[in-house]
Amino acid sequence: MKLDVEKAVTDRYSQGATEVQPSLCCPVNYRADLLKLIPAEVVEKDYGCGDPSQYLRPGETVLDLGSGAGKICFIASQVVGAAGRVIGVDMNEEMLALARKHQPAFALAVGWDNVRFARGRIQDLALDLDLLDAELRDHPVISARGYLEMERLTTQLRRERPLIASGGIDAVVSNCVLNLVDPAAKEQLFHEIYRVLKPTGRAIISDIVCDQEVPADLQADPELWSGCIAGAFREDRFCEAFAACGFHGIRILKRDEIPWRVVRGIEFRGLTLEAFKGKEGPCVEQGQSVIYRGPFKEVLDDDGHRLIRGHRHAVCEKTFRLYGREPYSDHFFLIEAGTGESTRGTTSDKGETPAPCGPAGCC
Repeated sequence: MKLDVEKAVTDRYSQGATEVQPSLCCPVNYRADLLKLIPAEVVEKDYGCGDPSQYLRPGETVLDLGSGAGKICFIASQVVGAAGRVIGVDMNEEMLALARKHQPAFALAVGWDNVRFARGRIQDLALDLDLLDAELRDHPVISARGYLEMERLTTQLRRERPLIASGGIDAVVSNCVLNLVDPAAKEQLFHEIYRVLKPTGRAIISDIVCDQEVPADLQADPELWSGCIAGAFREDRFCEAFAACGFHGIRILKRDEIPWRVVRGIEFRGLTLEAFKGKEGPCVEQGQSVIYRGPFKEVLDDDGHRLIRGHRHAVCEKTFRLYGREPYSDHFFLIEAGTGESTRGTTSDKGETPAPCGPAGCC
């Protein structure tokens, strides 16, 4: 029988909402000053493997996937300040009840009320489970016809009353939750993260990764699934999953040197990764060029552009603007068209003679 991953995870974290489960988390050093205003029960019963909140900025709208007892949300609230907004999404009713119970007291202590908690599955961020519950109380499913009506209802709710709308989030964060999602839903999960972000948004994800494939028998163990082991990403494939759905500028911000656990010789450790949205758009030649500063002799970007240190490369408008933003801006000199600089020696962004940059060109 196939393991019901969602049930295994829900049962374990429901237990974690009522009694502390030390085995569910790695040791993480959060900023002590940001923990002072957070109720002790939240701190004790919130589980994670990293601190993505330290990379947030004032005024941002933040979405925390698998927000649990709410610790990262309450930390993020203090980082983004009164001008920012924080949304926590979790499917576990016990964990949500714990977070919601303490939210009013936290708001009073911090001086602003910018956190809300919503019930949903992180691989289906459009479906508001509280709204669905309310509809089903009025129209319970008691027949096949009712089941088909429920399917139509969920489609309508996603379209007309989405839990998280498309394109409104500055930063998606998550703390040791992506590995808890059933493998069959993981591709959808990454596309949902991409969907909800603004065109210039980014994902900052702390999760458990491993250095080898997890064997099938370990993947069938419900305790290892809920314990962040069985569903861990292989380290290289974690990065590849973000690239596959359109993210760029992917970089590892933190990697634990010492493994959290070693099971059958497989090392499991915490890793925090950042990935950016926003490389979409037409490739139009406007006469701009860039110079890669180094330190490497040459690099290859996510679109296949080969850039040689110290060489001037003609790039399209889209690539030019992309290199002017994080995480690239510190690595390039940007040369606008019409600056009077000589174009002698300029190559295209693939290291070739300059050519028109369009649908059949460089990108």
